[in-house]
Amino acid sequence: TSGNIAFIVELLRNISTDLSDNVTPEKMKSYSEVANHILDTAAISNWAFIPDKNTSSDFLQSMNLFARQLHIHEDSENIADELFIQTKGFHINNDTSEKKFNFSTSMNNMTEGIIGMIEIPRQELWKLPPNASQAISIAFPTLGAILREVHLPNVSLPRPVNGLVLSVILPERLKQVLLTFEKINKSQNARAQCVGWHSRKRRWDENVCETTLEIMNKVKCQCNYTGMVMSFSILMSPKSVDSKVLDYITCIGLSVSIFSLILCLIIEAAVWSRVVVTEISYMRHVCIVNIAVSLLIANVWFIINSNFHKKAQDSKWCVALTFFSHLFYLSLFFWMFFKALLIIYGILVVFRRMMKSRMMAIGFAIGYGCPLVIAGTTVAITVPEKGYMRPDACWLNWDNTKALLAFAIPALVIVAVNLVVVLVVAVNTQRPSIGSSKAQDLAIIMRISKNVAILTPLLGLTWGFGIATLIEGTSLIFHIIFALLNAFQVSSKRETYFY
Repeated sequence: TSGNIAFIVELLRNISTDLSDNVTPEKMKSYSEVANHILDTAAISNWAFIPDKNTSSDFLQSMNLFARQLHIHEDSENIADELFIQTKGFHINNDTSEKKFNFSTSMNNMTEGIIGMIEIPRQELWKLPPNASQAISIAFPTLGAILREVHLPNVSLPRPVNGLVLSVILPERLKQVLLTFEKINKSQNARAQCVGWHSRKRRWDENVCETTLEIMNKVKCQCNYTGMVMSFSILMSPKSVDSKVLDYITCIGLSVSIFSLILCLIIEAAVWSRVVVTEISYMRHVCIVNIAVSLLIANVWFIINSNFHKKAQDSKWCVALTFFSHLFYLSLFFWMFFKALLIIYGILVVFRRMMKSRMMAIGFAIGYGCPLVIAGTTVAITVPEKGYMRPDACWLNWDNTKALLAFAIPALVIVAVNLVVVLVVAVNTQRPSIGSSKAQDLAIIMRISKNVAILTPLLGLTWGFGIATLIEGTSLIFHIIFALLNAFQVSSKRETYFY
């Protein structure tokens, strides 16, 4: 029961703090046998009912403190070999070659063991004195699930531990260890983040480790060993991309974008009476104004969203921010879609024109009606299940409900349709006459290129790079290209107003 677990943890903590002599391997084995009972897979769920949420951290600290006082025999290796705790130790000095601790422990009734390895680099061993020192390591196959109750800051839901928890007790001069973890979840999407458990802060610290290699089933980490961080593991990594380059591009790009959009609206107001001489030209500029307004509002909401989750935890406000961001980004795409329909209408329908009032009604129904239906339906379906927003940001959820598809699918479908429109425009622009000269052919090519260059940002084709960013494990360069193309997209819209 949870009461028994709390009692045993308190007992182990008292034993580790009251010791006055060196711990023998036999005492370590007995200590591990007691601890093994509360780490059993059958007992994991009971840890959640312990009122003191620091109990699991206290247990890990007690194990490390007890092991720190262990004095191993000559050539001692396997000190304790319980089902849920394995302890190994070696004598080391500055002449020792690279020392490795290899573990293989069963987990969650798996037939094959989960592998872990701790390696002390040769350059670290050079720091030791000639006389013998010792290195001790402990492997916990189930402790990660218990420590999941305590998680990283600014993350409203804990991230699963995806490997063994490995503790190391080293001489004070040694500051770095290399660790290899086998993933429990070997799915291709199960990326990992190397972390160390900070005993004073009682949480996983992502700053003490870095990932040196990651393949589908294994992760290698390089970690800094300190008196406060002696235990390490890997967490399931969030899918968001964390990059200072992307942050700078987004910040500068949004500033340019907002300035360009405001300038765009000012120019439209100044030249409006001179450019809306026909129904088609009128509707084209109505589209441009609404595209600019939608993107301007969406950018403002984006800025608010990016700062909101760091300062407040009110989920109702976060729902509202997510909804309006979703709505206006969708409006941007649907107005670009209506713009593409107008271009096709202008090419295919020559002798019959639709009334301006009817075109306006269709435009606003597509531009704002469709996004409102999609955004409202997404809220209605996912909010009751608490799957509307991500745990770490005010934006559409991906992990649980795939609510992000309510934005990604309409956006990418519209981009595909608009690409077809650009191809139709290019084909209709190429009208060579019989016996045309090279100069005329070159003029046609230039005209096609100009039309494609104008329509690409106006119809949002650059958002097609978003497909690459949706794929797990995509290189950072695709995220940077996507951010560059779309952050500065509206800067080119000022050149398209008289098209």
